[in-house]
This record gives sequence, C-alpha cells and structure tokens, in this order.
Amino acid sequence: MIETVESSAPPPSLLSGGRVSSATAASPITRVTLGDVPRMDIPVGEFHRVLGGGLVPGALVLVGGDPGIGKSTLLLQVCGLVAARGERVLYVAAEESAQQVKLRADRFGLGSDELYVLAETDLATVVASIQALAPRLVVIDSIQTVYTDELSSSPGSVSQVRDCTLKLMQVAKQHHIPMFLVGHVTKEGTIAGPRVLEHIVDAVLYLEGDRYSSYRLLRSVKNRFGSTDEVGIFEMAEAGLQEVVDGAGLFLGEQHVLAPGSIVTAPLEGTRPLLVEVQGLASATSFGLPRRTANGFDVNRLHMLIAVLTKRAGLRLGNQDVYVNVVGGLRVTEPAADLGVALAVASSYRDQPVARNIMAVGEIGLAGELRTVRQVERRVAEAARLGFSRCVVPKQWRRGATRPRASSTVDVETIEADSVEMALDIVLGPPPRQHRRAAADDTMPPTQVSQSHTFSEDSGADDRTADRTDY
Repeated sequence: MIETVESSAPPPSLLSGGRVSSATAASPITRVTLGDVPRMDIPVGEFHRVLGGGLVPGALVLVGGDPGIGKSTLLLQVCGLVAARGERVLYVAAEESAQQVKLRADRFGLGSDELYVLAETDLATVVASIQALAPRLVVIDSIQTVYTDELSSSPGSVSQVRDCTLKLMQVAKQHHIPMFLVGHVTKEGTIAGPRVLEHIVDAVLYLEGDRYSSYRLLRSVKNRFGSTDEVGIFEMAEAGLQEVVDGAGLFLGEQHVLAPGSIVTAPLEGTRPLLVEVQGLASATSFGLPRRTANGFDVNRLHMLIAVLTKRAGLRLGNQDVYVNVVGGLRVTEPAADLGVALAVASSYRDQPVARNIMAVGEIGLAGELRTVRQVERRVAEAARLGFSRCVVPKQWRRGATRPRASSTVDVETIEADSVEMALDIVLGPPPRQHRRAAADDTMPPTQVSQSHTFSEDSGADDRTADRTDY
C-alpha cells in the first residue's frame, strides 16, 4: 500500500469551460501532415537496431535493468558519441554529481563541448534547462529521483514518478526532443513500481545479463515505432559497453571433455539465431520429493518436459533430481529450446554423451511430438557456419515440402524426427538394457497370480483350502 496525497483544490467541471480552437480541433487523418522530421541515428549499431532504426523526434524511451547492469554507462556513451558529431546533448544526472559523470566520461574517452551535464533533481529546473538549451537529445538518470513541488509526496513515489514523466512527455512532444528515462527495477522485476511508466512512454528497453558475466543483452518489450523482436548484444570492457556484431557463438560453453548432459540448441533472439549450450543433470534424489532447478530456463516448462520424458519416452525421472543450466547467463524463453533441454536431461540420465557436432532444435508437445518452429533454415545455416555437421529438427519443419529423412542443406545434415522418443534414438542411440527393462516394467500389464491359503478351525473340523486370485 502506497500513500498518495492528492491536491485539495476542487477539480474543474467537465461539462463547462471547454474551448475548441483550430489547434485542438479534430481533423481527418488524411489531412494530418507529417512534416520533414527524419529519425535520429544512434551511433551504436546494436542500440540503433533495437530502437527500430533510430529515434523518432519526441519519443520517450524508458531504459530499465538491475542495479549495476550498465544502464548509465550505455546512455553516457550514446550521449558522448552524439555530441561528438556536433549535436547538443543534455545529460541530467539526478543521482550523481557533475564531477562523477566527468570521471566516467574520461574513462570512456568521451569529451565534447556539446555534451552538457546538469546535476539536478527539481523538475522545474530540468524543464527550464531543456527549453533554454534546446538539445537534440536528453537523458534523465534516473526518473525516481526527480521530483516536483506541486506534490507533497517524497521523490520516487508513484504519484511523483507518474506526474514527472507526464510533464517530461509534454516537453518532448512539444519541442520534438527525444528523451531517455532510466528506471529502477523493483524486487518483482517491474520498472518504477507496478508498471506505472510502461503505459506512458513510447518504448521500453531492458538491459539484461548476469552480473558475473561480461555480456549484456538489450531487449525491447514495447516499441510504438518499431519491432520488439530485436535484441542487441554488448560486452562490458574497461572502455564501457562494446557492441558485439556477431554474437551467434558467444554463449557456447568450453567443452573440454565429452561429458553426458550437454547439447547445443539455437533459440532465436529477435531475428538472429544464437547457439547456446544447454546442460542437464539427473541425479538420484536423497529425499522423497525430487528437486527441479532451472537456471536460464522456465522451471514450469521444465516440469512439463520431465513429465513428457517420463510418460512418452520411458525415462523414470520420478526419483531423480533434475537440474538445467543455460551456459553464459542467457535466459531462453523460446519453446524451440525444448528439444535441447530434453536431450540434455536424457543424456545425463542415461549417462551417454552427445556428439559435439550435433545441434537440436524443436518444440515438444504433451503427446511427445516435435512441433515445427519458425526460421529453421536460419538456425541450421548458423550452425553450419559455426562448424556443426548434424542438426536434429522437427519432421514438418518445412510445411508443404517433401523431404527425405536425412538430407544435406548448407553443408550440414538435417535429420528429421517426429517425436521426442525418435530424437532420443537418433542422438543417443537405443536405450541400454536396464532402461529398456525399466520402461517395459512401467507398461507391463498386471500379472495374475494364484495363491493357496489354509484356514483351520478349533472345532476339529477338517482343514479347508480356499483358492484366491490376486492381481
């Protein structure tokens, strides 16, 4: 519960006092003029692509992420590069002093007379500076520390964050100035509280990554002026965040030995396929309730895959602790990684390693069938470019086309499977004898057993024998 103090002034009547002028009158959409306002190019290619091809004039973009992930670093680099080409930029440091921003800029090698730094938290002063400088780009770092005197609540409250964002949006639309707002992420993973800002701004970008890894992913979850499928990859270095143009093989683990429980899959991040190593471990549980843990993968989907492997493929995982890890700190959400996760778990359970030249991709249904995924050709081509020679794909990966069981495409053999059980036989071979016996025991019909029981009475009567049939 968050206390919000409202103004005591009576609200104006909605049925009186309205004036319609020529500037506010409604007009047909065919008469609306766009004007010559091209998009603003961002000098960072990965950032430019995630925004949908640059910044639209007057756009309000919210950038969120965990503390220390690199939000301020990335935006300061963008400001320095834009100012280096002669365009005026205003960086509002609401959490740091101007000297601290100067230290970071010197470390990154950024310095230009067109880069202005304002260490201020009062919204009125920030708006006055924007109107006086008329910059080409504005960055507010961060929106939680900016406040307005019109409200008596403290900075960072829901009312302060909402009203400050609305006023900045009016300034951005009126003067056609694009703005970046840095938003803090709460414990629940939302920006600035319960999604207060995401409905106001034009675009929402998340900077993700493992803080113990050097790679960061810039993901778009909302964009009114472009696609939300693009993902930018950056690497944290001494000179700041460096863009990674070719990141297809960044998340492949270092496979020094051929060990069970490891396979490579190819999820799509935006429009680019990324080859990642998925590790699985199945170990006998020490307690009555087995444990399932996933790092970088949805644990609820892992429960479903374990149930499918148990029911459809004959793997007795009911007494096994199952662990799944996506190497490199990447979080995989696409269902196309289902086959890779299932094969990694099965490889560990059978204690059979997977060949290093195999890549598997496909979605698994509840009936154990492999469902087709989009853009299989791009995934297979990327796997071939990185040295993989065999790819296990769903059987109907190209709808309407008749293909043989195995064929050669872009110097890689694509092997088609229609079920997860068939994919296990292709990758791991037939199950060992003990696993075949275990699977047969699960499907064996009940056996009829006849037993003879003798009942004796104290009255001295003869013993009588009754036959009973047990199932």
